Amino acid sequence: MIVQDVINHLHDLAPLAYAEDFDNVGLLVGDKNQKVTGVLVTLDTLEVVVDEAIEKECNLIVSFHPIIFKGLKKLNGKTYVERVVIKAIKNDIAIFSIHTALDNAINGVNSIICDQLGLKNKEILIPQTDTIKKLQTYVPKANAPELRQALFAAGGGSIGNYESCSFNSEGEGTYLGTEDSNPVIGKKGELQIEKEVAISITFQKHLEPIILNTLFKTHPYEEVAYEIVALDNNNQHIGIGMIGELQEEMEAEACLKFIKSQMNTHCVRHSNLLNKPIKRIAVLGGSGSFAIPAAKASGADLLVTADLKYHDFFSAENSIILADIGHYESEQFTKSFLVDYLSKKITNFAIILSKTNTNPVKYL
Repeated sequence: MIVQDVINHLHDLAPLAYAEDFDNVGLLVGDKNQKVTGVLVTLDTLEVVVDEAIEKECNLIVSFHPIIFKGLKKLNGKTYVERVVIKAIKNDIAIFSIHTALDNAINGVNSIICDQLGLKNKEILIPQTDTIKKLQTYVPKANAPELRQALFAAGGGSIGNYESCSFNSEGEGTYLGTEDSNPVIGKKGELQIEKEVAISITFQKHLEPIILNTLFKTHPYEEVAYEIVALDNNNQHIGIGMIGELQEEMEAEACLKFIKSQMNTHCVRHSNLLNKPIKRIAVLGGSGSFAIPAAKASGADLLVTADLKYHDFFSAENSIILADIGHYESEQFTKSFLVDYLSKKITNFAIILSKTNTNPVKYL
């Protein structure tokens, strides 16, 4: 198995196409064609984590957070980022980061938090835009069934809980081949009128290269006429944050204590408690102040997130409880989840959970 094989499994879980624009995900250090001797999974890639990988003979580190976030102008070891990169390169250790691609995945970071809290009826809190695309193409009537099935097999035509979805309309297509053409149907230099079917399907953004490759490979024409547009439709399966419901409603203080216990955090910073029970809870792992308006709009009684500033708590405005459980604490279960996921996909060697606690925040 090579590094790219492991990346392919991670891409199936959380396609990098859905990472946020500001992020730096993917293979940050190393050769994608390098043979893998072992995989170490961590939340952050620090020097001590690279040392752990060396000790455990792992030459691929799968890290949630990217060690390289901004451009590096020098590599002289003056910062912890530079020292990590230098040590990794010297020891032929590849580093892959999944970060906001997993934040936006339906079974990613926020789903993990929901499961930890036992929430049901989970939904995406902030759906990502422009992630659903529509293909329309025109094909001879006799070839329409074959092309349609090929596009379905490539992942096209899936809408929510339905597959093989398409719209088909019949009409007449015309074309006239030039002297350099080689028409499959008709003759060059002669106007051809052909009974055609217009096929329309939707597909997920990350599938576009596969969809186009399938279209060109299966379509009979020398020149394929097609259109691709991005849709404004909400994507039910891609987006950041989640909202769910407790099995039974709880009083506010009891709910915060429950969250503190379930999320294994030392403290919970929160806004004013409200005189009403908690049922609907919104979650967003990591820095989530930007999700406060969405949490309010969704009817959440409480938002669990991290990195809230002083003035963020005012924005609760007695309509929602804001609970800051800590950045590391909100994402800490992610690495165990990734170990379990990769262990099911890769069985010929161990996927190792890093024992290093990389939380930079300490508590008295």
